[in-house]
Amino acid sequence: MEQIYTIPVNEAFEASAADKSCGCPFCALYNKLENDELELILGASMMEPDVRIKTNKEGFCRTHYDMMFVMKNRLGMALTLESHIAELKKDIKDGGLFSAPGAKPTARIGELESSCYVCGRIEFNFLHMIETAVLLWERDEAFAPKLRAQPYFCLPHYRRLLAVAKDRLSKKTFPQFEKDCATIVDRYIEELGEDISWFCKKFDYRYDEEPWYNSKDSVERAIKFLRSDLHVPPKTKK
Repeated sequence: MEQIYTIPVNEAFEASAADKSCGCPFCALYNKLENDELELILGASMMEPDVRIKTNKEGFCRTHYDMMFVMKNRLGMALTLESHIAELKKDIKDGGLFSAPGAKPTARIGELESSCYVCGRIEFNFLHMIETAVLLWERDEAFAPKLRAQPYFCLPHYRRLLAVAKDRLSKKTFPQFEKDCATIVDRYIEELGEDISWFCKKFDYRYDEEPWYNSKDSVERAIKFLRSDLHVPPKTKK
C-alpha cells in the first residue's frame, strides 16, 4: 500500500525500527516537517503573496523565530519581518470613533500571541501523518510489524495516536491497535525506570565500581519520552 503520502511515515517507522537511537518515529516526522517549513518560509515561499498575507497575520512563535534566526538567512527573515511589522503598526494603533481605549491593541496582540504560521502548517500535516500510520496499520499487513518494532512512542504522541485511532478504527479493531501500542510503551517505561534508578544508584559510593549499563543517557531519554524530542536544530537531525 505504497502511496506518496505514506512514504514519509513508512520511512520514519523503518528508521526507528532499524536504529533504536532514532527514538519516537512521530518526533522524527514532526522535526522533518518543521525543518521543511522553515526552509520554505525563508526560501521559495518567502515572496509568495498568499504566504506573506498569512505570515503578516499570524506571525511566528518564539521557538520558530529562534530557529529561523540560526538558519543563516538573515535577509529572508528580515524581509518577512519588514512586512509583518509594517502591518502590525496599523493593527495595534489605538483609536477610532467606535473603539474603546486599548481595545484594538489588546485584541490584536492577543491573537498574535496564540498564533504561528509554521506551527499551523506543521499541525495540519502532522495530524494527517498520524492518521496515515493508523490507516497503514489497519490496511497494510507489512506495516503492523514495523509498528510493533518501534523502540517507543513519546507520551504526547502516544496520546495523540490513541485518540486518532479510537476515532478512525472500528470498535472491533481498536483494542488490538491499542494493545500493540501499549506493549511498546509499557516495555519502554519499564526499561527507562530501571535505567533511571540505576543512574541514581551510581552516585552512591557503594556502586562506584559497578558498570553504568544503559543508564548514562537515561535522564535525556526520560525527558524525550515524557515531553517529546521536538525542535531539533537541522544540523543535528538524523
